[in-house]
Amino acid sequence: MSPSVPPSTPSPSRTRPWPLVAAAAACLISFAAFWVAQRVAHVNMLDVMVYRAEAETLRAGGDLYAMRATSANLAMTYPPFAAVLFLPLTLVGVPLMRTLSTAGNLLLVVALVRLSLQLVRPALASPARRADLWRTTLWVAAVVVWCEPVWTTLRYGQINLLVAVAVLWDLTRREGSRWAGLGTGLATAVKLTPGLFVVLLLAAGLLLWRRDRGMNQWLRTALTATGVFLVTTLAMVAALPADSRTFWTRTLFETGRVGHAEETANQSLSGVLARLMHTDAPGLWWLAAAVLLGGAAMALAVRAAVRGDKPAAVVVTAFAALMVSPISWSHHWVWCVPLLILLYDRTRAWWATGTVALAFASFALWWVPHDPGRPELDQNAGQMLLSAVYPLTALAVFAGYALAVRRSPRAAAPEAPREPVAVRERQAVAKE
Repeated sequence: MSPSVPPSTPSPSRTRPWPLVAAAAACLISFAAFWVAQRVAHVNMLDVMVYRAEAETLRAGGDLYAMRATSANLAMTYPPFAAVLFLPLTLVGVPLMRTLSTAGNLLLVVALVRLSLQLVRPALASPARRADLWRTTLWVAAVVVWCEPVWTTLRYGQINLLVAVAVLWDLTRREGSRWAGLGTGLATAVKLTPGLFVVLLLAAGLLLWRRDRGMNQWLRTALTATGVFLVTTLAMVAALPADSRTFWTRTLFETGRVGHAEETANQSLSGVLARLMHTDAPGLWWLAAAVLLGGAAMALAVRAAVRGDKPAAVVVTAFAALMVSPISWSHHWVWCVPLLILLYDRTRAWWATGTVALAFASFALWWVPHDPGRPELDQNAGQMLLSAVYPLTALAVFAGYALAVRRSPRAAAPEAPREPVAVRERQAVAKE
């Protein structure tokens, strides 16, 4: 006769659905207010108009890199595959395209928060915790949608949220997933900076392979991402040979094509140095600083990955990519979302998380003079600090994590999750 099993206690999420309903209502109200605020601010969604023009140029058989669009006379700066990705934008009218772009980006905010929570706390993805995961996701999304990088991403109709979600989707797949790497490979084919995640995956994977003498998820994901990038890029070379040649031999190296390095919106190391040196071309100073800082940050990220601290490895790599890129506009810093979630999870200190959140929600970089007259070339010390708020935050993150690892080398990586006692007992009964 089988031993009697006491009836399982219903989970709080099943007996009390109101917390999830309240979270959904709060998120919906916040998003609706956000939508109204953007309309009141008369956002121009300039970048999505450029994306549409790129796709229209492709359909017309024109030169992608000779194209100029909008009143700002903006050019295409992405690889040719991006124009293919943007083709659906030409299938609807401009008003509907703008509406769909805003709605899609709001959904991507939710996806970014959910994947960030799953990255930091993998146990939340279990069926038993799914209601908790969604409740937390909706509350956090209702708040982070108002931070400057997210606001500006939707203001311009940018693709930063899509890129971040594609990378995080890969890095939160289950062990052995054959699809892990697809998102990062495609994101790199559209916008090259996600390629630094491939460097992280490959370096960590090779070190683990050398240690364990076997294939691992890091290496498998790196190989898949590299393969997807190469296949996509080579397909573009075959389909669009002239545009591919132009991009890979000329456009790729024209950093000034994107904008002036000293603009306050440029929150990369290059932008900080340009404003500090009162020049639009920091040149070798930027290259040397980028190599040193990028190398140190990636060494820190790879060490975290090898030690099993995937969340720290991902966040450090994201911020390293933003820092060393010649141009990292403020809306590229949507990676502040996983950073804030990780910071609160590790410290449980509202003051620390709140301070970093304030840096990304204050819009401080826009408090300094900025207009087509290029006043950033003549900033004083106070203005330089305000216009370097994101890079300074990134440096603090690097330094804080490095110090934590040095002080507590054994405890720096989180312990592997243990099975609850009840689960182990049920497994033991099943085996008997």
